[in-house]
Amino acid sequence: MVDFIMKDILGTPSILIGLFALVGLLLQKKSAADTVSGTLKTVMGFVILGAGAAVIEGSLGVFREMFEKAFAIAGVVPNTDAMAAIAQKSFGTETALIMVFGMIANILIAKFTPFKYIFLTGHHTLYMAAMLAVVLVTGGVTGVPLVIIGSLLLGAMMVFSPAILQRYTRQITGSDDFALGHFGSFGYFMAGFIGKLVGDKTKTTEDIKVPKSLGFLRDTSVAISLTMAILFLVVAPFAGPSFIESELSGGTNFIVFIFIQAVTFAAGVYIVLAGVRMAIGEIVPAFKGIAEKVVKGAKPALDCPTVFPFAPNAVIIGFLSSFAGGILSVFLLPLVGLTVIVPGLVPHFFCGATAGVFGNATGGRRGAIIGAFVNGIIISFLPALLLPVLGSLGLEGTTFGDTDFGIIGILLGKLLSFFG
Repeated sequence: MVDFIMKDILGTPSILIGLFALVGLLLQKKSAADTVSGTLKTVMGFVILGAGAAVIEGSLGVFREMFEKAFAIAGVVPNTDAMAAIAQKSFGTETALIMVFGMIANILIAKFTPFKYIFLTGHHTLYMAAMLAVVLVTGGVTGVPLVIIGSLLLGAMMVFSPAILQRYTRQITGSDDFALGHFGSFGYFMAGFIGKLVGDKTKTTEDIKVPKSLGFLRDTSVAISLTMAILFLVVAPFAGPSFIESELSGGTNFIVFIFIQAVTFAAGVYIVLAGVRMAIGEIVPAFKGIAEKVVKGAKPALDCPTVFPFAPNAVIIGFLSSFAGGILSVFLLPLVGLTVIVPGLVPHFFCGATAGVFGNATGGRRGAIIGAFVNGIIISFLPALLLPVLGSLGLEGTTFGDTDFGIIGILLGKLLSFFG
């Protein structure tokens, strides 16, 4: 029963979000038809979002293998999903307890403080709980103190993370209906802050002039397909057609294969955006019930793709700029004696794209480019600095990739080390 509740219910983002929507609709005393429809559409929206993310990750996985083969780069590849799964093998109970009590702490903090945010990105809640469990155990904290410290830290982060971004999130969405709940907030905050310093928000990425002869590029899906096709074509000759056809494509001609992968990536983005629109359309009205009855004035903090529809051009610009920062970091990290962090396409896409949207909101095109580029450097250096505080898990060949994991993990690890 405990495994069913903690892993199958609380550990499944779409079910967790659906439960919040159900509670909100019931508190508003909606009709049975509206309650069933709203709950199912909320779950469906996040299932669609997850399906799109899986398609994107599959295409990026192919690109990563080509990239590593082409340039013979060896090092640690950040993958928060994989690292959390590894952590749960050894720290499953601690992770589950921190997650459950952390969510309760989030609600209590939102109820009794001015920070009215309920963090609804379930998988990131789980991942942060896993990282806190690893760092605390490595630092010598176990038992009840581990659960108390981990839960309070998690609950605080679930409120603080969306709070520091909200002024920028309002500029992106043009409303105050929801917040961003994703543990890459430090990188997004820096992108928004830098964008304001270096750019002009009136020169937005969404106003990029496209000649009539290239009018087809105004379609986001077409633009993304062509951009990814170019990236694949640049890397393919270095990886070698024979490698692609023997190891990746199953014998399909490498040109045909990389073209399909590029279009598959664009299809994944399209699916994500469709899921976001459906989920937002249901969760925000449903959440009003929770805000009015449980935590008055609370805002739902949702996953990072929820801001993608507000600046689709900034999404692809942010991804490419963040990836460029990651490539530069490959050469910078050894110079300062740190482990090489191989640019992980998944964090650079989701976090880089989000950073591009935030940079664009405050600094237009220049803000999107520079803000996301800085994010790319940050998510390369922080994972390298985090490795020593992860104990034996720091030798697994992967690590937590998003900025907040690095910030919290490093600070907590150093603090535990200071107190022996």
